Amino acid sequence: MKHILFFILFLLLSVGCKSKKDLNTSIIHSPKKELSVKEIQTWYQKDEVLDGIPGISLDKWYASNKKKPKNKNIIVAIVDTQIDKNHEDLKGQFWTNNKEIPNNGIDDDQNGYIDDTNGWSFTGTKSGSYVVWNRYEFVRIVQEWDNLFRDKTESQIDSKDLWKFKEYQRALKTFEEKNKYYRRWFKSLNYKVKLYPIAKDTLKYFFPKENYTYKQLDSLYKKYKTSDKEFWQRRDDDDKDLGALIGSMIANLDMQQYTLEKIQDQQTQLDSIVHKNLNVNYNERLSIGDNPNILEKGYGNNKISNTIEGVRTIQDHNTMVSGIIAANRNNNIGIKGITDIKIMPLNISPSGDEHDKDIAMAVRYAVDNGAKIINMSFGKEFSMHKDWVSEAFKYAEEHNVLLVHSAGNDSENLDKVFHYPNDQNYEGIRGICNNFISVGSTTKNLGEKLVSDYSNYGKENVDLFAPGEDIYTTGAGNIYKTDSGTSFSAPMVSGTAAIIWSYYPNLTAAQVKQIIMDSGTAYNFEVILPGTKDKKVPFSELSKSGKVLNVYNAMQLAKKIR
Repeated sequence: MKHILFFILFLLLSVGCKSKKDLNTSIIHSPKKELSVKEIQTWYQKDEVLDGIPGISLDKWYASNKKKPKNKNIIVAIVDTQIDKNHEDLKGQFWTNNKEIPNNGIDDDQNGYIDDTNGWSFTGTKSGSYVVWNRYEFVRIVQEWDNLFRDKTESQIDSKDLWKFKEYQRALKTFEEKNKYYRRWFKSLNYKVKLYPIAKDTLKYFFPKENYTYKQLDSLYKKYKTSDKEFWQRRDDDDKDLGALIGSMIANLDMQQYTLEKIQDQQTQLDSIVHKNLNVNYNERLSIGDNPNILEKGYGNNKISNTIEGVRTIQDHNTMVSGIIAANRNNNIGIKGITDIKIMPLNISPSGDEHDKDIAMAVRYAVDNGAKIINMSFGKEFSMHKDWVSEAFKYAEEHNVLLVHSAGNDSENLDKVFHYPNDQNYEGIRGICNNFISVGSTTKNLGEKLVSDYSNYGKENVDLFAPGEDIYTTGAGNIYKTDSGTSFSAPMVSGTAAIIWSYYPNLTAAQVKQIIMDSGTAYNFEVILPGTKDKKVPFSELSKSGKVLNVYNAMQLAKKIR
C-alpha cells in the first residue's frame, strides 16, 4: 500500500463461556511497511500493535510470561502424512509410548497396535512401506454405490437411502468432470514431452545460443503460425509443423515449464492422477491388507517416517505442520515452534483423499493414547462414512480432547458447501460435538488483503482465522521452507491450545475452544472476499468469532476462568 492506514482495534475478552465480559479496549495502530528477512520468516509470531504485523502475539506472551507450566506432558496428535522423524528441529519432540518395547513384534500394551512406539501409520503396508496414492472419495463413492443407483431416479429410492443417492449423483458428476479435465491435460503433456526435443532442436536454427525470450518466440510464431483452429486440430493429431513447435515452447515459457525435466515431472504426477486417483478400479488397500468398509484396529504399521528406503515419493506435509507447533525452541537452530510439547504422528494422508475409516481410527487412537489435541490439516469434498467420523469426534469430546481442523483452500463459503471432516449433521447443521474448531487463513498484510485469497470462510462453519500464508517451517529432508494454506493455520490454534492446557490443565475442551474464539483480535474493516478480485465484506462476517487467533489474549482470558 502506498500510504499508511490507521485502524481501530476492538479487543473484546469474554470471561469463560458464560456472560461475563471485560471492558472493550480501542487501540490506534499502523501497519509496518517493510519487513526484514527475519520478520518475514517469523511474522506470524508477531503482535499487530507492538510490531505492526498481524500475527498471533506469541512473542508478546513469551516476553511477558514469568511462570512455568504446570503440565509439561501435553500431547498433540498430528493426523496427516508421513513425517521426517530425523529432522534436526524435531528431535526429542516426539511422543514415546513407554508401555511398548520397541521392535519386538509384540503388542506389549495391548492397545491393538504392535510396536507403536511413536505413533502409527494407518496407510502402512504389509511390506513395511506406505501407500503413496489414494483414490479421490468421489471415485470410491461411484465405485461402491454405482450398482445401487445407476440410471435410477429419486422417486425410486427408499427414503433412508436418499442422502446416499444425492451424494452419488454429486460424486458421479464430479468424477465425470474431473476425469475429462485431467485426461485432456495428460494428453496435452504427453504431446509436449514428445514435441520438446524436436522444438528445442528446431529453434537452434533461429537462436543458436538458445537465449530466446517469450517476446521473440511470440514474434516468430505470428510469422509462421497456422490458424488457431488448425493449430489445435493438428496438435491433437500429433502435428509437428513449425508453428506448432514454436507454440509449444511459448506455452512452456508461459507456464514456467521451460525444462524437459519439469514437464516430465508434471507428466508423472498427472499419470498417477489419471491412473490412480481417478481410476475406479484402482485399489489402494490391497497393499495394506484391510477392509476399508470395516472399523478395526491393528492394520497398517509403525513406520511413521517418510525416510523409508525404496519409497520414491517424499511426503513432508506433516513435517511442516509439526514444526509450526513443536520445533525445538531452545536449540538455537532452525525455527521456534509455538510451544514445547510432544507430537504424536498418525499417518492417514497419501496423495488423494483420506479414507473415513483411517480418520476415525486415528482419532480414536489419539484419544486412547493420551493426546489432548488432535490437529487435522486435511480435507475433502465427499465423505462415504461420515457417521464413523462423527462417532469418533463424539468419542474425543467425551474424553475432553480438542479437534482442530483446517478450513480448506478452495475460496468457498462453508455455510453453502460441504467440506469434510466437519462437526455437522447430514442436514449441514453444526452441533454433533462442541470440541471442534475450523480455522481459516490470514496473511501478513493489514487491510483489505488480510484474508488469504484461497481460504475458505463461513459465518457459521469457520470459527476463526489464523496466519497461514508464507509460513516458514520445517520440511522433509532436514530442510526449512516457506509454504501457504489453511493447513498451517490449524497448527497455530493447536499450539495455542497446548499452551493454555500447559498452564491451566483443568479447563475443558469446550472452554479452551471458547477462550480461543473469544480472545482473538477483532479487525474492524473490510477485506477482499476470497475467490473474488475486489468484492469487499466486513472481516467480522467471514467466521463465527470474526477474529484472528491471539495467544497473549487467550492466556489472559484463560487465567480469569481457570
